[in-house]
Amino acid sequence: MSRIRVTVWGENVHERKSAVVRGVYPQGMHQCIADALNAAGGIEAGTATLDQPDHGLPPGRLEETDVLIWWGHAAHGEVRDEIVERVTQAVWSGMGAIFLHSAHFSKPFKRLMGTPCNLTWREAGERERLWLTSRSHPIAAGLPDHFELEHEEMYGEPFGIPDPMETVFVSWFQGGEVFRSGVTYKRGAGKVFYFRPGHETYPTYHDANIQRVIANAVRWAHNPAPRLADPSAAPNIPVETALEPITERGPKLHAAGEEGYR
Repeated sequence: MSRIRVTVWGENVHERKSAVVRGVYPQGMHQCIADALNAAGGIEAGTATLDQPDHGLPPGRLEETDVLIWWGHAAHGEVRDEIVERVTQAVWSGMGAIFLHSAHFSKPFKRLMGTPCNLTWREAGERERLWLTSRSHPIAAGLPDHFELEHEEMYGEPFGIPDPMETVFVSWFQGGEVFRSGVTYKRGAGKVFYFRPGHETYPTYHDANIQRVIANAVRWAHNPAPRLADPSAAPNIPVETALEPITERGPKLHAAGEEGYR
């Protein structure tokens, strides 16, 4: 059976600029996540980073990616709009996408959500307790009803996202806030999962439960069906090809075969 092809995209900015982050993730967060996925079975994960040509996502790379994982924070604005469009079109056509932690403010996630995606936050290294809200969901497979991260950044409600298709996890923090930490969406033919934990100064992506969630999410987001060739197509259907015979009548704005306005 063929493996699910995953591309783990990371800014790789904090790892190069911060000795603290480099100490936690000497090969980068993107490589830590990819290594865990490659050890999970049935998944083949590679990486891409912001500083590479086309941010590591040149034409053809996403066509060979079943699921894209995105981590961003310090350099959201440096991601070129044509790459955002490339990612969006790939999701609409059937590629799965997983957005981690501060990627709630990434250009691709905000484009797919169509909302501000804002939240409250606090960087205090407090305990986070994640609760399953859907025990039978595939992303929750093999997990206890709750688990804890000893040190994490707080994200709090209200979270400016559309109503999710499903909420798989909610978090409680030591300071008292709660947050929808694992939510799913369908965008076009693609599945999208947002997962909150992952502040760069803490060893979150070394945690076995977090690694399990991400691997489960990859399997859930994978769409084995062929990609849609043009998910944005809006064809002008000729009268003569209508399933039932009709007679054209009334004035027309567009000529036969003419593209519509966008």
